[in-house]
Order: sequence, then structure tokens, then C-alpha cells
Amino acid sequence: MVRRDPKEPLRILVIIPTYNERENLKNLAPLVLGLRPDLGVLVVDDNSPDGTGDLAEELAQSLGRIEVLRRPGKQGLGSAYRAGFRRALASPAEFVVQMDADFSHDPKFLPEMLRVAESEGVDLVLGSRYLAGANVVNWPIRRLILSYWANWYARVITGLPLRDSTGGYKVFRRRVLETIDLDQVRSDGYGFQIEMNFHAWKNGFRIRETPIVFVDRHSGTSKMNRKIIIEAFWLVWKLRLQSLWGSTKRHGVPLP
Repeated sequence: MVRRDPKEPLRILVIIPTYNERENLKNLAPLVLGLRPDLGVLVVDDNSPDGTGDLAEELAQSLGRIEVLRRPGKQGLGSAYRAGFRRALASPAEFVVQMDADFSHDPKFLPEMLRVAESEGVDLVLGSRYLAGANVVNWPIRRLILSYWANWYARVITGLPLRDSTGGYKVFRRRVLETIDLDQVRSDGYGFQIEMNFHAWKNGFRIRETPIVFVDRHSGTSKMNRKIIIEAFWLVWKLRLQSLWGSTKRHGVPLP
């Protein structure tokens, strides 16, 4: 484990939402913390029946640099990230990372994503599965086609210039989150990812995709369902209308 001066503020906060992710979290947390000494982890647990929240508290004690936000019940991925973002904005973190707990977002790609954000002045870095073909492992062909189509659909309807707008592996510069009204972002799953990307793009921030290999979850069960898919289908039209009729912003300041 990399050691650090405990008096130094953490520049990077990795938000990991959990629901029944005990087996994954106990292996993931040490790997993530070992990447950099200025990085911390925020586990947002929705009262997991398998004791993930209790394990997170134990890891916080034994490893350090882990904070646990425990919520009373399962409220959805988008809600978990919104809660995590608010906690991040109350901290001194300069960069906020989204990462799934199931190892589909391999920690080995995070150093390059952070390098792009820090060294090249990019405001939002997206770990992209579709920059060159489809870098997805262990997905059934039906799931892959659905994901690929969803990204094409979002790109065509909203104009969002991204190959992978539905992925959840991201690095936000703090100021991006400061300009988004999180109370107005109420979607979940695919829709949440598209909506956050859309607001960052419309607010004039620099967005860059970097390649990752997405590997289907190590253990547990997928949280994808029909409701999430239908929500994302209609959301892109809502965003399109907002783009046509709403005011465009740049870095949080409305433009004429």
C-alpha cells in the first residue's frame, strides 16, 4: 500500500456505489487505493443485505482513505452517484471518479484517465468501450447489440459527440459537477450516464474518450432492467428538446 502524509488533502475521490458487492469490494478497494497516495474512496452503500456496508466500514478502519456513505435502502445508481457527488463537492477533491464495484471497470485504466484529465486539461474523461470496435468481454451478443444501438441512438438524437455515452467509468474535474444542478438530474442507469455527459457538453467543458476493455461483472447480478432501458429511450428526446428550447450554458454561465 502506498503511504501518504495524512495532513495532505486527497485530490481524487473515487465513488463506488454498492448493493450486494461484498466479495468484489474486498478485492477492489486495496487495488484502487494502491494506484496513488492522493486518492481516496467513497463507498455509497444502499443497505446491502450481504453486509457490504459493514465490510466497507471495516476496510475504512484497516486501510484508511475510505469513507462510507450508508443509505437506508436501494434507491438506484443515479441516486447513489448524486449523493456521492454532493459529498465530493463538500470535500477538497479536485477530481471525482465514477467506478462500478464489480470489476467491469478495471482499475488499471484509471491512471491513464487521470493523466489525461490532469496533464491535458480535460474536464471529463470517459472510459470508452467503443473507440475502436467493441472492447467488451463476456457479454451475450444481445446485450452488446443493445448497448451499441443505445449509444448510436443517443448520439443521433442529442448530437452528443461521443462513441460511448452510456458507460459509467469517468473522471470529472470538480468544476463540471459544480455547474450541474444535481437536483434536476433524476434518471438512472444508462439515462443517468447520458444526462451527465450531455450537461457537461452543453456547458462547454472539454470531454475526451479513452479506450478501456469492459469485462462483465466478476460476481453478483446485473442491475440492468427494462425500466432503465425505457427511461433512457425517452430521456434522449427530453435532452434534445432542452437543447432546442432551453438556454445553453458555458461553464455555468448562461449564454445569450
